[in-house]
Amino acid sequence: MKIALIVPPFITVPPKRYGGTELFVANLAEGLRTQGHWPVVYTVGESRVNCEIRWRQAHGKWPIESALESSLDDLEHSSWACRDAARDCDLIHLNNAPGLNFARFVDLPFVYTLHHPHEEPLSRYYAHFPRVQFVAISRSQARQEGRPGLDAIHHGLRPENYRVGTGKRDYLCFVGRIAPIKGTHTAIAVARQAGLPLKIAGEIQPIYRDYWEQCIRPHVDGKQVEYVGEVDLEAKNQLLGGARALLFPIEWEEPFGLVMIEAMACGTPVLAFARGAAPEVVENGVSGYVCADAAEMARRAQEAPITPARCRKHFEDHFSMACMVERYTGLYERLARKRRLPTRVLPCPEDVALAKATPEAPLQAAS
Repeated sequence: MKIALIVPPFITVPPKRYGGTELFVANLAEGLRTQGHWPVVYTVGESRVNCEIRWRQAHGKWPIESALESSLDDLEHSSWACRDAARDCDLIHLNNAPGLNFARFVDLPFVYTLHHPHEEPLSRYYAHFPRVQFVAISRSQARQEGRPGLDAIHHGLRPENYRVGTGKRDYLCFVGRIAPIKGTHTAIAVARQAGLPLKIAGEIQPIYRDYWEQCIRPHVDGKQVEYVGEVDLEAKNQLLGGARALLFPIEWEEPFGLVMIEAMACGTPVLAFARGAAPEVVENGVSGYVCADAAEMARRAQEAPITPARCRKHFEDHFSMACMVERYTGLYERLARKRRLPTRVLPCPEDVALAKATPEAPLQAAS
């Protein structure tokens, strides 16, 4: 099958640093190729995923500076991508809400993965598109959404992109956005209570600059608490692979939490609060512990750690790229069997002109 994977035009696929949705799409695309499918990723031109990409904007725009401008960019990108995919793809897999509007005009099967937490306005919006197959990324998210026929497929990662660390594992780490709902302040309190150093990695978004300045930065001394900035894949391997545990003290219903399975892939147990998908991802005594509060999290951090091999095996058995791709290909094939004949979509003059002026985009593939 030829499958269009559409993401917002802001972050590369895979992401250089921040970008959970883009990391998901990169792994899904790679996995589909190994299964003999033909993924086409609609993204930004500087992306480096190992498959065909199509784009109109050469470079990403992150962090977003204007909500209005970004909304218009996403809408324009989605409309072009859906119409372009209708020419030669068998199925469209959306990963951005604006693209749903075009499911009304393109006679192909549509899949939409819910990357956002449950919000009533979004749920009401989704109800307008009964032909779209919605997919939750955890059972917790699916229960909150409450849509009939909603599939739940956990994320998966390429095992070869992560290695089990062999360091002393004498520190704790926190990896994620520096934001109140992520519990960065709680991670600091847990580390102090456990008497262990803490290394913090993550993006400081403009909206949370005051939180950083008032609640996090005063505790960063470079010894007990160290901020290492944003990390790419190699740096993340080193950070997670050397940690005693990943702290995941979230204060919201996290839809999934990719960093948890990244930690497990590096042989690092996860200590998480029982919110969102954490109880589905973390198996007590096998890949970490789901903790009732900060005191329990600190106590678990002090205990003899779970072996790296055990964490890695839990990741490979439940959260590998192959596990995720198997579920998605089964869904795609089920939808393809119900497919009606596609509507012929003719090229518009704008695209013809663009194709003549720039052979790489948008009608030709860019690798």
